[in-house]
Amino acid sequence: MFRSALAVGAMLFALGVPVPAASQQTPVVFTGVSVIPMDRETVMANQTVIVENGRITHVGGERSAPAGATTVDARGKFLMPAIAEFHAHVPSGQQAVHAHRTLSLYVLAGVATARGMLGAPMHLALRDSIAAGQLLGPRLLTSGPSFNNNSVTSPSVAATMVRDQKAAGYDLLKIHPGVPKAAFDSLAAVANAVRIPFAGHVPLEIGLDVALTSKYSTIDHLDGIVEAMYAGPQPLTPQVNGFFGLGIMRQLDQSRFGAIVNRVKASGVAMVPTQILMDNYANDVTGDELTSLPEFKYWVPQQVAAWRTNKNNLLAQAAVPREQRQEFIALRRRIIKTLYDAGVPFLLGSDAPQLWNVPGFSAHRELGALVAAGLTSYQALRTGTVDVARFMGEEGRAGVVRVGARADLLLLDANPLSSIANSLRINGVVVNGRWIGPAERERMLGALASQ
Repeated sequence: MFRSALAVGAMLFALGVPVPAASQQTPVVFTGVSVIPMDRETVMANQTVIVENGRITHVGGERSAPAGATTVDARGKFLMPAIAEFHAHVPSGQQAVHAHRTLSLYVLAGVATARGMLGAPMHLALRDSIAAGQLLGPRLLTSGPSFNNNSVTSPSVAATMVRDQKAAGYDLLKIHPGVPKAAFDSLAAVANAVRIPFAGHVPLEIGLDVALTSKYSTIDHLDGIVEAMYAGPQPLTPQVNGFFGLGIMRQLDQSRFGAIVNRVKASGVAMVPTQILMDNYANDVTGDELTSLPEFKYWVPQQVAAWRTNKNNLLAQAAVPREQRQEFIALRRRIIKTLYDAGVPFLLGSDAPQLWNVPGFSAHRELGALVAAGLTSYQALRTGTVDVARFMGEEGRAGVVRVGARADLLLLDANPLSSIANSLRINGVVVNGRWIGPAERERMLGALASQ
């Protein structure tokens, strides 16, 4: 593992990542700004907000600027907490060359906390370098290498993997499809004993109820919920199930849904729906239309081209009828709205950079998908701010605009409570106390677009 300062620096240099001598902690003063505190649904007009040493030190009336501060005239603009991406990926292995681009895009899109859901040893070094102010990036939580049908071949192997990842310092364990029941039982027992959370997919052999009772930290993609309504005659295999249940839409007993909602609520397990991924997979938008969105010019051109082709091929092959794809989207939206209204915790995540999801920007697209499912703009924004802070045990100290809170902030040119699309009208960002204003942000984005 890359744990020494020398090794960390060498790794970052090899990835083409600039390593600054020290983090930038110049005080920042926003004047005349409209504040959306996010701990309540309101807009506080004409506020002065001061940031010092990575914390918010003043929210209120006019106050003298600290020595050396950068003053931002924010009249007509809206200041809210930066958002979190709770189903993120940071490239590793052969794709590690794209790690810096990914981390930069998260920050420039106003994502100040990212939970990496497919980890590698290099991510430990990236996490620690970001925390030390040596590298620009979101606060990073990282899973270890995934538990799947190839990596977990027995209960003893599962137990060893859990202990090894805990000892290595990973923040959580990532569950992928295919983990056998006996191995999963061992995984869950050891993970709960050594107190490392596990999250992700719900393998078909495990099923939703075992996932809930075994104390998953989060269930991602709403995995297992559609499958829990399956009433078809065939055994439920990956081939029958299709893409997160798309293949079994006509074989569901939806009368089970109410009881499922009650069991999910009682479990306390949080949901990370990644609905924008599902929408893009199942909707009628072409690959050309998807990749024409502004943010795609910042991502790796070869991958953008592959994503375009992939979506066009999905539509051309038409393996699932259009009506069934529409039913899939409608059902998932119903699941989101019903679970949310029942009080089930939701956390913002989009699965970037997976298909059609540009890091950082896709978290905003996920906000739009949550609103399309029936949440209000404020409720959607909570899933990436206040609710994430509560989940992480930081309520009142992160995800809010309040004195003493982490200075992770998003300055917008329009009110996102009026239209969730306004969350993408980004003027500047503050990440861990560092202000990246419009000119610097555009310069950084422009450099990524030219690569």
